[in-house]
Amino acid sequence: MNIEDFYKEITMAKKKVVTGVFTKEETNILKKMYPNTSTKEVAKKLNRKPKSVEAKASNLGLKKGSKYLKKVGLRK
Repeated sequence: MNIEDFYKEITMAKKKVVTGVFTKEETNILKKMYPNTSTKEVAKKLNRKPKSVEAKASNLGLKKGSKYLKKVGLRK
């Protein structure tokens, strides 16, 4: 592999974090995943920052589910 191919591979591997308005598809994914999945995992799936996922979830009135909270030890 030459240096140009190596550079292309590295550049293509980087994903730019999405900013701005959530699409309808992203919102649907968020609604399905957020209650039972870590915020970090949801953010990774949506290619967004965890803080933006938390903010959108809050705006939608989404909460973590009791099963998830038990799983992570925040509820008995």
